[in-house]
Amino acid sequence: MSYTIRPLEPEDAAGIAALRRMPGVFENTMGLPSHRTEDSAAFIDSLDEYAHQFVAEAEDGTIIGLAGIMLRANPRTRHVGSVGIMVHTDWQNQGVGTALMERILDLADNWLLLVRVELEVFADNPRAIHLYEKMGFEMEGCRRMAVVKNGGYVDEYVMSRIRRPGETTSAE
Repeated sequence: MSYTIRPLEPEDAAGIAALRRMPGVFENTMGLPSHRTEDSAAFIDSLDEYAHQFVAEAEDGTIIGLAGIMLRANPRTRHVGSVGIMVHTDWQNQGVGTALMERILDLADNWLLLVRVELEVFADNPRAIHLYEKMGFEMEGCRRMAVVKNGGYVDEYVMSRIRRPGETTSAE
């Protein structure tokens, strides 16, 4: 089955809510299984000119992925963007995450001219870490016992990809 990647729209709230509370997804985000459609609608409504969000949509209309980059409003840090991504459990390891990251990084590199793109990832999520490393991200540090997950605490890694103007990344 194929999919398309497109900008997030207000009518995507129910699909995003279902994705955010899906077992196999929410455990690796800051979400909870009690996430409501109204929460996703409020998130979408709160997006401003500093937020750029894309969804991956399957042929049947199911939202199978979400990725976004948030820019900084402070003029001294406008060269920085923070990435977040999630992929439907049935579509993981099928290239959806890579396609979403490519779309986000194209925006960062060719339209927003960002120098630094950063993210946080749970230390016990090797598939996501592999994806980020494949896209040119490098480990910067570890926040120990940073997040509650499944009744315990997990570390969170900080990763970034630096691309100075005129440079290509190792992923290119």
